[in-house]
Amino acid sequence: MEVSRRSFLKRGLLLGGGAASGLAGAAAHAAGGSKKPYKLTSVNETTNICCYCSGGCGTICSTRNGELINLEGDPDHPVNLGGLCPKGAAMWGLRNIVTKDRRAQLHPDRVLYPMVRRPGSKTWERLSWDQAALEIARHVKKTRDATFVEKEGDVTVNRCDGIASLGAAQLNNEEGWLVQKFARSLGVLAIDNQTRVCHSSTVSGLAPSFGRGSMTSHWCDFANSDVIMSIGSNNVENHPLSSRWVERAQDKGATWIVVDPRYSRSAARADIYARIRPGSDLAFYGGLINYILQNDLFQKEYVLHYTNAACLLRPDFKFDVDHGLFSGWDPETKRYDNETWGYDVDHKAVWDTSEGSAFAWVNRPGTPKFKTPDLKVLKRDMTLQDPNCVLNVMKRHYARYTPELVTRVTGMDPDVMKKVWEVFASTGRPDKAGSILYALGQTQHTYGSQNCRAMCVIQLLLGNIGIAGGGINALRGEPNVQGSTDVGASSHQAPAYLSWPTGKAHPKLADYLSKETYAAGYYANKPKFWISQLREWFGANATVENDYCYDLLPKISPKLDYGDYSTIMSFNDMRDNKIKGYFCWGMNPMHSTPNGKHARHSMANLDWLVVADWFQTETSTFWEAPDMKPEDVKTEVYFLPAALIYEKIGSINNSGRWIQWREKAIEPPGECRSDFEMMMLLWKNIVELYKKEGGACPDQILKTNFDYTIDGKPDLRALCWALNGYTVGDGKLLKGYGQLQADGTTACGMWIFSGYYNNESQKLDPMKQPMTNRSKEDPTGLGLFPGWSYAIKPMNCPGGMLVYKSEPHSYRDLPLRVGELGLVHRHELSGALHGLFRVRCFTQDDAHIFMTWEQNARLFAYSMADGPLPEHFEPHEAPVKNLLNGAGGNPCARFTEDPSVRRGSIKDYPYVVTTYSVVEHWQSGTQTRNIPWLNELIPSNFIELSEELAKEKGIRPGDKVRVWNNRGSVVVDAMITIRMKPMMIDGKLTHVVGMPHHFSWATKLATGDNVNDLTPNVGDPNSYIPEYKAFLVNLEKAA
Repeated sequence: MEVSRRSFLKRGLLLGGGAASGLAGAAAHAAGGSKKPYKLTSVNETTNICCYCSGGCGTICSTRNGELINLEGDPDHPVNLGGLCPKGAAMWGLRNIVTKDRRAQLHPDRVLYPMVRRPGSKTWERLSWDQAALEIARHVKKTRDATFVEKEGDVTVNRCDGIASLGAAQLNNEEGWLVQKFARSLGVLAIDNQTRVCHSSTVSGLAPSFGRGSMTSHWCDFANSDVIMSIGSNNVENHPLSSRWVERAQDKGATWIVVDPRYSRSAARADIYARIRPGSDLAFYGGLINYILQNDLFQKEYVLHYTNAACLLRPDFKFDVDHGLFSGWDPETKRYDNETWGYDVDHKAVWDTSEGSAFAWVNRPGTPKFKTPDLKVLKRDMTLQDPNCVLNVMKRHYARYTPELVTRVTGMDPDVMKKVWEVFASTGRPDKAGSILYALGQTQHTYGSQNCRAMCVIQLLLGNIGIAGGGINALRGEPNVQGSTDVGASSHQAPAYLSWPTGKAHPKLADYLSKETYAAGYYANKPKFWISQLREWFGANATVENDYCYDLLPKISPKLDYGDYSTIMSFNDMRDNKIKGYFCWGMNPMHSTPNGKHARHSMANLDWLVVADWFQTETSTFWEAPDMKPEDVKTEVYFLPAALIYEKIGSINNSGRWIQWREKAIEPPGECRSDFEMMMLLWKNIVELYKKEGGACPDQILKTNFDYTIDGKPDLRALCWALNGYTVGDGKLLKGYGQLQADGTTACGMWIFSGYYNNESQKLDPMKQPMTNRSKEDPTGLGLFPGWSYAIKPMNCPGGMLVYKSEPHSYRDLPLRVGELGLVHRHELSGALHGLFRVRCFTQDDAHIFMTWEQNARLFAYSMADGPLPEHFEPHEAPVKNLLNGAGGNPCARFTEDPSVRRGSIKDYPYVVTTYSVVEHWQSGTQTRNIPWLNELIPSNFIELSEELAKEKGIRPGDKVRVWNNRGSVVVDAMITIRMKPMMIDGKLTHVVGMPHHFSWATKLATGDNVNDLTPNVGDPNSYIPEYKAFLVNLEKAA
């Protein structure tokens, strides 16, 4: 049995013996006083996970006599090793505060009971849970019945257009999964979560490259890097514990590069700092790609065998530099037809479904009939000489990105830029590893997905994917933004990255299976995942005869696409009186949504709003915002008091996709409940109304399986069983997703979770399940910790490990594959590792790395909405014209023509803004603005100005500054620093300013104007993410 350092000390102190006791006694004697009782005597300790960033730092909660007396970092946790950032260390303050006489008391601003704000009212009324649930259920039924669409033409869509839902990223995995099932079982498709506005571009950029989209390595792996580049990420300040691993790499000789518009805390610790204009990252990347290709610095064997570099493209693929358009552009729809972006195909191969073959399962009884896909066998030039092979098309495309032109676009010092390129490109060798760390500075653009794609291209050229110390590492924001992505709480995705059905592409189950099933690779098993999910969703009601109730799932309108159901459009639809009811689960969109004033006034058209949270937020109190008149707002608002993270159980995923368990440390105060309990109660009331009164498509509700109970009571453990999966005949938990079948004999809510809760003999005890493993053994010495928690690593993806030997060998001598680890060891495997994991050689066809049907990673990705190769476009509001092509901004950018956007020009708004976070606050501030000591550190919002701009505008430190554009106006404090500098962009002096985004009016402590009143509500065409990181304003000293 492993004994932790903490356990050893605690046992020694409690038993009064041994070295620990002696040390304690010596310390007391040296202090000249009597020995005080150990502070953790007679306490109950439970483990939990921090509620802020997705580092997934471990915590220990100590309770005594029903009170939380201490919360600290878990010293045994591999990521944080006991450390916590200022926010994490203050989590005790979410439940309690310290009074003036130094006593702890329950936080006075925590909402403890269900509340309602009636239409036109200025006050809240207290409700019972039963009354609140009944009233909400009646609102839901009335709105659903009035806005339900059963058919569009001859397509059954079974969709409710009048309700939207937002939430999951602050919830546990199981609750987040239930959020999307709750909404979709009502026919709701306008569902989203915080992923949409923070890291949705990660998935839409990485998945077309690798077959899946998430952090490709892990936090501890940063220590294995030779070169680390932080770009669009201030990880020292926003993911503080991650910097420990970066600095460990530095201690071993690694070079840390920071590319950022601002000389951040990360830049201060880096070896090289490069200042860049906000929104010009694609020009920088294009220049780096050109530098790698022109100087033959790419890792040839890796590129040749693990990417599509050798694949031949169709000869009619083109890029028009003068107009900035790829072939296939439709000027009327402003969309691409990507047919010309395809491969040159040699021939097609059909599936062998005969008895005993790999695809014989297609013919099993219970498996739906569908047209199996044909595998396109591609033409390849393994000499890389053909002008139409991907690599040579790339060389021609990026030849425009010269150092001189990139400098004019980005404003980066040319000598620093060349140094950055040289150092990072040096990792394109088998004995070197380079890692890219990024965050919202890359994702939150109208081309954020292409920023992520460009990073994929660079890392693939250098051979930095699938190796220790390599990777493209998304430093995600909300604590469970990775989990909320995994569970499919977004309009375009079903759980586990399966596509949600659309009326156009998937009107019937056979269409879905034929369209979505890959001809090769692990996604050839999609029918197994999808039928098992339908079997869980509808329970015994789902049979092969009724297509497993597929018709009851709501479908995206054949006339629309996924983007029309995303967050930005939800508020436009509220404005247009299409959406009349809204659920917000632990999210605060009235702070985080762009063009906040537009969003607030749109919400005033809602009939009803439900907010589940810990404290009142800008969303629950939108009706009393400074620019609103409560008496004119007729929305009925319900506030449901939620349990804190340590007041309930559930799992949570960090960026590296470790599923970790949160134990319940203490009962929630008052009448606060978990979000799971809330949804179960609401669903019960909705079902009862439809049983009694009927309504629009009652079967969609009444045939849905919502029986997540044990002994007749709602129990989250039952939901865990559903997500893990089980055999239908006997209900026994599945060991893993390899057991899933397409014949209706298995049920599984989420295939990538299958295996996380699989201990059938101890199924009532979460602490006996794989996700609660706490082994600190690290047999590789690489920081993998395979016995800690449960890591999601699907087969046949970057989770496959390439194993390099100590000396370079030819391709055919390597690599070996170590399944489900997700990293590459560049040395001989130890004997212990051979016994722990499956090891086998790659097949000779270079397959078995990535979850694409080609079974290679994609340098050229045909599935992107705005082009198969990343191309520089300017932000929607830019200070200069596009110097690299004639398009200006992204021609495919979404929502740009909506009248609410009110685009500004450089003539009227001469200053470039980028938004960012500070270490003391988090996102919309709902948590941190309610903790007194964090607000003592950073009490108000500010604008960060260069000394040069401050002098020009006559502004001094602490002055009030008015900042405005066509969308809004805010007043903030002035912070004048040398961290911001004017930049020379295409020969013109350009001022860049920075503005944190945490503050607004709702809390009683730190308040102020909402910076997101200024941000434009335009979106990326792949991810629909808003453009927060580069827009234009004017500013002046406030009167």
